[in-house]
Amino acid sequence: MRDAEVTIIGGGLAGSEAAFQLARRGRRVRLVEMKPAKRTPAQTSDFLAELVCSNSFRSDNPVNAVGLLHEELRRVGSLIMEAADAARVPAGDALAVDRIHFASGITARIEGDGRIERVHREAEGIPDGPEPVVVATGPLTSDALARSIAEATGSADRLYFYDAIAPIVSSESIDRNIAFAQSRHGRGSDDYLNLPLSEAEYHAFVEALRGGEKVKPHAFEEPRYFEGCLPIEVMAERGPETLAFGPLKPIGLMDPRTGHRPYAVVQLRREDVAGTSYNLVGFQTRLTWPEQRRIFRTLPGLAEAEFLRLGQIHRNTFLDGPALLGPDLSLRTRPEVYFAGQITGVEGYVESTALGFVVAMAVDARLRGAPFLPPPGETAFGALLRHVSGEAYLPGHDYQPTNIGWGLFTPLVGKMRKVERRPRMVERARVALDDWAAELSLPLSAAPSGSLFVPKPRRGGRSDAGAATPPQMTTLQNSASTEAASTDPATSGVRMEPT
Repeated sequence: MRDAEVTIIGGGLAGSEAAFQLARRGRRVRLVEMKPAKRTPAQTSDFLAELVCSNSFRSDNPVNAVGLLHEELRRVGSLIMEAADAARVPAGDALAVDRIHFASGITARIEGDGRIERVHREAEGIPDGPEPVVVATGPLTSDALARSIAEATGSADRLYFYDAIAPIVSSESIDRNIAFAQSRHGRGSDDYLNLPLSEAEYHAFVEALRGGEKVKPHAFEEPRYFEGCLPIEVMAERGPETLAFGPLKPIGLMDPRTGHRPYAVVQLRREDVAGTSYNLVGFQTRLTWPEQRRIFRTLPGLAEAEFLRLGQIHRNTFLDGPALLGPDLSLRTRPEVYFAGQITGVEGYVESTALGFVVAMAVDARLRGAPFLPPPGETAFGALLRHVSGEAYLPGHDYQPTNIGWGLFTPLVGKMRKVERRPRMVERARVALDDWAAELSLPLSAAPSGSLFVPKPRRGGRSDAGAATPPQMTTLQNSASTEAASTDPATSGVRMEPT
C-alpha cells in the first residue's frame, strides 16, 4: 500500500484498535508487525493482539473504574471489546477471555479489511515523515526500535521497567478432591477453582518463595518493577502476611469440606472456553523454571501439576509521558510521531486499547486539518490522558505506569457520602462522554440503564470466625447530577485481580 496515510508500528491491542478505528474512518493504514518473522521472548503465537500476561480484562462492573472504561470502549465501537465479549469465559464479574479465540478474531478482522495492509517485518527505527506514524509497540518494544525512540526523546534512562507473567497449568492435573469451584461472595457461577491453605501450609509456602532461586537481571539493568503487577516472591518478601491480604486472600470464599473460610486461598482462573487450562491468579514470578515446578507443586491440589506455561519476567518499555508527549499523544520533538498503549505509561489491556482509540481520533483530526478535541477528564478516556499528561498528579510526581483508577478522574466538587461517590462519577462520565461525542459527531451506542450495585464498605480486618459473610449490597439509583464528593485519591501498592 504505497499510498498509506498512516503507519502503525505494533500489532498489539493499541495498534490493532488504532488501525481498525482509522480504517473505519476511511483512512489507509500500514500496520507493521514483526511477527511471524520475529518474536519477543514472551510471545508464543503469530496472531495480532496476543495476550502475553493474564487473560483477564478485570472487572466488568462500571462502579469500578476499569469497568467504566469497558463500557466507554463498547459505546464507541471498540474492536478489542467486541472480540473480548465474543471470546468470553466464565470469571465472575470479571471479563476474561479465551486467548486464541480472542486474538484470532481480531487478526481475521484486521486482515480482512482492505484499507489495512499488514507488513511482516521488524521496525528498527521511527520512520521519517511527513505522514503520521503511531508507535504502539507496547512493553515488548524491540531493542533496535527502543534505541531509536531513546534517540528521538533523549530519555534512555526512563525507557523500561520489569514485568512478570504467571504460570498456566493443565486442568486435568489439578486435584479436584482438594480444589473447589467458587467465586468470591457468590459472584458468578463458581467460575474459579480454589486451593485452600491452612496457616501452616501458607507460611511454609511464603518461606519457600523467599528462599527460591530467582532469575537475575543483567548487571547493567536496575530491576524496577511495576507496583501493580509485582512478582509473587517480591510480595512475599514485604511481609509474612502480605500474600494473605493480597492475591491469596480468602475473603468471600468458604471451603465446602469444612464449612469455614481457609487461612489463605490460591485461585485458578479458566484460560479457555473448554476449561482445559487454568491460570494461577496473582502468581506472576521471576523464580527460575525448576524452582517454579518445585515450589508450586507443594501447594495443595498441585502436587501433580502439569505446567503448560511457566512464569517469567520480561523487560517493559514506557515513556515519561508528561515530559515527552503532547495532549494528543504526539512526540513534542516530532509532532508527526504518536504513541499509543502501554508504551505511554498506562498499564493494562483495556487502558492500552483506550489509548489506541484516542490516538486514532487524534491522527484522523490531523489528517482532516481539524484541531484535536481530547475527551474530558470526567470520562475514563480522559482520566487516562490526565495520567499520561501528568495533570492528575502534584508537581514533582515520579511518573510510573498505572492502571486506571478513580483518582485519575477530574475531582468531584462538594461533599457526599463515600458510598454515593462512585455512582455519581459513573453518571457524570456518561453525560460527559455523550457531550464529547456529540461535539465530534462521533457515533455512540446508548449507555446501560438501571441501577448501579456497589458493595457496602467492609469494616474491620480478618474475621476469627473462619466462615466468610457475604457482603451486604446497596442499590443506588442512577442520577445525572454532577454534584459530587471529595476526591477519591488513587491508591498505590499491589494490584489484586478482581474475581
